[in-house]
Amino acid sequence: MKLQQKKEHPTEKSGLHPRNRHRTRYNFNELISTSPELKPFVRLNEYQDESIDFSNPAAVMILNKALLKHYYDIDHWNLPSGYLCPPVPGRADHLHHLADLLASCNTEIIPVGTNIKCLDIGVGANCIYPIIGNKEYGWSFVGSDIDLAAIRSARKIVKENVSLNGKVELRLQPDEKNIFKGIINTNEHFDLTICNPPFHTSLQEAQSGTLRKLNNLNTKRIIKPTLNFGGKTTELWCEGGEAQFVQKMITESKQFSSSCFWFSTLISKSSNLKGVYAALKQANVIEQKTIPIAHGNKTSRIVAWTFLTKEEQRDWVNTRWIN
Repeated sequence: MKLQQKKEHPTEKSGLHPRNRHRTRYNFNELISTSPELKPFVRLNEYQDESIDFSNPAAVMILNKALLKHYYDIDHWNLPSGYLCPPVPGRADHLHHLADLLASCNTEIIPVGTNIKCLDIGVGANCIYPIIGNKEYGWSFVGSDIDLAAIRSARKIVKENVSLNGKVELRLQPDEKNIFKGIINTNEHFDLTICNPPFHTSLQEAQSGTLRKLNNLNTKRIIKPTLNFGGKTTELWCEGGEAQFVQKMITESKQFSSSCFWFSTLISKSSNLKGVYAALKQANVIEQKTIPIAHGNKTSRIVAWTFLTKEEQRDWVNTRWIN
C-alpha cells in the first residue's frame, strides 16, 4: 500500500480562540504520559502523522479523558454508554468567547471567581462546560437536564473530582416543556446562561447526521450509526429541532429578564438565525449579539441577549462582579 506524502501542518489552529489550550496539534507524547491508556489508540495516519481513529468511539472517549486530565485536572471522567462524548476543544472555544462577552461589559476585564454564576442548560452526562469554565475562570455553575441518568453521571463526576466540589450544582428539570422554569429559583441570579441545544428534528435525522459524520471520517462506508458515546435522544434531537428549542428559550427567558445578565445559545444552522432574530424582537430584548465561531471547516455562532439596560448592566457589574 502506497503511503501519502507527509502533510505540512500549520503550528496553530488559527480558527480557535487565542486563549484556547488546544490551538496547537495534539502532543500525543504528553497526553500519553498523563494517560497511558491512550497509547494503544494512537497510530500513524495515511499522512504519517500521529492520530487516533476518530470514527472509533472508544478512541475518542480515551482522547477526551486524556485532554481533561492533562489540561483541566480532571482525574475521574466516565460516561454511561450511549451518551454524548463532546469534543473538548470546541466546547472550550465556546466558553472563551462567552468570557469575552462578559469582559465587554467590564472594561475588557474578564470577571473571574465563584461569584460569577453560570447556568448550563442541558448539562448532559459529560458536565463539560462546568469543568472547563471552572478551570479556566473559576466560575461556579448550575447544570440542568431533563435526563435523570445524565444528572446522576454529572453529579458523580463532580463528586469524584475535588476541584469541582462545591462549585457545580446539578438540577433535574421536572418538566421537559420548560427550560428556565423549575430551575431558576426565586431571587436567584445568573451572570450567564449557556446552551448547546438539540440540533436535529427527529431520531432519523440524528442517525443520518451521525452516519454522514462517520463516513467523512472513515475510508470504509458505514451503514449503521455507532451508538456508544454518540448521544442520547434528548442530546441530539427534539420536536422542531434547534430552531424551535431556541425560540422557546427566548420566549421563556423574558419571564426571567432580571434573573440573568446574558442569556446565550449556540446556533449551528445559519438558516435558523432569521427565526431567532424574530423571536428576540418579539421578546423586546434590550441588546443582542452574534458571535461567530470557526472550527476547521465548520462555522457556527453564539447568539446572546439581555433584557438589562446599560444602566442596569453597570449596576449589575458594580454590585456582583469583583475585579
